[in-house]
Amino acid sequence: MELSNRITGLAGGGAAWGVFFRARRMAAAGDEITELTIGEHDVRTAPGILDEMHRAARAGHTGYADIPGVAELRAAVADRVTRMTGVATTPANVLITPGGQAGLFAAHMAVLDPGQIGLHIDPYYATYPGTIAATGATALAVPTRPEDGFLPRPGALAAAAESPGARSLLINTPNNPTGAVYPRTTLEEIAAVCADAGLWLISDEVYDSQVWEGDHVSPRALPAMEARTLVVGSMSKSHAMTGSRVGWIVGPETAIAHLGNLAITTTYGVPGYIQDAATYALAQGPDLEEKIAAPFARRRRVALAILSRQNRVRPVPSQGAMYLMLDIRATGLSGLAFADRLLDARRIAVMPGESFGRAAAGHVRIALTVDDDRLAAALSQLLEFAQEIAP
Repeated sequence: MELSNRITGLAGGGAAWGVFFRARRMAAAGDEITELTIGEHDVRTAPGILDEMHRAARAGHTGYADIPGVAELRAAVADRVTRMTGVATTPANVLITPGGQAGLFAAHMAVLDPGQIGLHIDPYYATYPGTIAATGATALAVPTRPEDGFLPRPGALAAAAESPGARSLLINTPNNPTGAVYPRTTLEEIAAVCADAGLWLISDEVYDSQVWEGDHVSPRALPAMEARTLVVGSMSKSHAMTGSRVGWIVGPETAIAHLGNLAITTTYGVPGYIQDAATYALAQGPDLEEKIAAPFARRRRVALAILSRQNRVRPVPSQGAMYLMLDIRATGLSGLAFADRLLDARRIAVMPGESFGRAAAGHVRIALTVDDDRLAAALSQLLEFAQEIAP
């Protein structure tokens, strides 16, 4: 029996993720690998959050929970969004989802029909093309350039928006994999393109608590954008709750109501005890988020200081998120070849830029997710390796 074209056409993250899977196999076989690959905190979920999760489960919140999200959590998310963006937000603007990835899928389901086009920026988080394709729509990447700091250019956006059937644009700031924080001027250009072309804007803001330079501006806060913007957020990065799978979509009330109907036919909500733990975590306020973000800000400074001592490997300007993108084109290797050879030679695992689209070819991404000393040692080894192989 044949499977559907929709399911067989989904990408699993790209062939370049083979470096990551190979590193994991090597580690399982006993090799000591320094993994600078995925965005997983090296410090786990705070004990107080886990205690609340346990308390809520023992108290009986293990049955079906309210499908759009329990009232307390929707209110807590609305309060956080209002505080961080300045846009008045109510629980009716919030749908709780099983993590940010489920939010991305639901948001695209809300605005795309089969045969339409969903735009996204290249480089991109590896799931973006498959998420759009899962709706029956076609994913179309809008390329950026390293010399622009991987910020989208208005002309390229406008040209893509003119594609017949274009219906939505997905952006991500602070950005994974590049670390770019889109300035207000860039977001205003994006907003203008969306307004002119009649596009929905889907804004992935899961790294909004990890801003090292400048300010995070949610495009929903720009004039006339609230009615055409769906914002995806998550507890994963801001509260080190990656495995708890709790996120949200913020948008117009009508869209959120329809998204609630989608949840009834797909996820049927998020476990109540996990939502209670997320409510507790948000109640701890910005201090907890700053505490969780602080190691990545510090490690970024450590990494940039080491990189500044040479010019063979150049960091892409990064203002946020838990990553650095490194330009290794001076070595003469592709990002994939560099990552493969680095893993074999030095037992250091990094993500090839090609994992995230064509625009990042000739780059590698490192995650700042090991302790400071181990990160410094790994970077020094990476730079030595780059010097050895450079033409």
